[in-house]
Amino acid sequence: MNAVSPADLYRSHLDTLKARADHALAASGHDHLLIASGVEKYTFLDDRSYPFRPNPHFKHWLPLTQHPHSWLAYTPGRRPLLVYHQPDDFWHVPPSPPHGDWVAHFDIRVIGSPEEAVRHLPAGHAAIIGEADAALPGFVPNNPPAVLDHLHFHRACKTPYELALMRQAQTRAVAGHLAARDAFLAGASERDIHRAYLAATGHTDLDLPYNNIVGLNEHGAVLHYQYQDAVAPAEHRSLLIDAGAEVDGYAADITRTWCRGDADFQALIDAVDAVQRGLCDSVRAGVDYRALHLQAHQALAGVLRDQGIVAMTPEAQLASGVSSVFFPHGLGHLIGLQVHDVGGFLADESGATLPKPDGHPFLRLTRPLLPGMVVTIEPGIYFIDSLLAQLRARPEGKAVDWDRVAHLARFGGVRIEDEVLCTDGAPQNLSREAFAAV
Repeated sequence: MNAVSPADLYRSHLDTLKARADHALAASGHDHLLIASGVEKYTFLDDRSYPFRPNPHFKHWLPLTQHPHSWLAYTPGRRPLLVYHQPDDFWHVPPSPPHGDWVAHFDIRVIGSPEEAVRHLPAGHAAIIGEADAALPGFVPNNPPAVLDHLHFHRACKTPYELALMRQAQTRAVAGHLAARDAFLAGASERDIHRAYLAATGHTDLDLPYNNIVGLNEHGAVLHYQYQDAVAPAEHRSLLIDAGAEVDGYAADITRTWCRGDADFQALIDAVDAVQRGLCDSVRAGVDYRALHLQAHQALAGVLRDQGIVAMTPEAQLASGVSSVFFPHGLGHLIGLQVHDVGGFLADESGATLPKPDGHPFLRLTRPLLPGMVVTIEPGIYFIDSLLAQLRARPEGKAVDWDRVAHLARFGGVRIEDEVLCTDGAPQNLSREAFAAV
């Protein structure tokens, strides 16, 4: 059997997007769908722009991520229109002429200035998706909730074209993670570990899908550690690295924790890794992600008990909130065009939402899993000073072996994160597959 070509994958992907748009426009009573790619934003009182981030709805249709002031227009039954901004700019490198398999599917109008787009966009009752600063005379983004809710709900299920790009992003990220591990074992600083990651992935700081988290030792306890020390610590005990990559607008998000020379902390890593693998295998169609999150708490509470950290049953830890001291964030999220992709709380395409479990305010996904969804599974156990201080003051603090906590806190924490594809059968772990291929 011949393999499906990238061109065929894109053609089918575009057909899916057009069908979704047809339904959304019919339900909301709009004639056209207009999507602004976005505009460059400048720092306050300066002429220096921030890195451009396109409207995710725009890059859903097109593999264009560095094209401000462009527009996509879709009218049911007609060929999609791309208004392609290509200025005559001697200060910067302008976009190249449109090229690629996708070009054959669009009516393309090249413009030299943003204002020229007005001459090409269709008049009528339009759903205009974009930020307010993308507005043009007669075309002001209105972001109709009925349209957005419909598109966001269905965007959770990826097309084969999207999955192909997400697999490529995984491969790119894995190369960086292995380089970061080697730099850690060689005694590098956080900044140099990050630089090794960039070199291996071919990324720069400006085009990563999110800011890499590179935490040595106690810094691994900071969930979104935002710094990178330039000086290496005297002792390299552990590395927690949460770092991604991107291909044609689709993100990868992987976390690994590495240890150097401590049997107790390595045992904790191994135990969390075993829990994480079990949770990945539970990514099945029909499973409520909220239940999977609570299953993670139960399993991690078992690790805390078995590792001699908390002398309480898993059920008691979960009921009392003790497990949330050591695992304070959600199990994971949808991923795709955005790292934390939209639609995680939608019950249906009408905009109704599904609540988070009581006592778990940071969960980003509450939907039942469907085939085609890609979710992250990222359980962790951390030793966070402020949360531990609160636990010590509670009656449950008497069940904690504080000497053991003090030893393990020197390593910060453990997080293991993979991206997992829900299918009609067994799940596919995109991250582990990429590591195995290396």
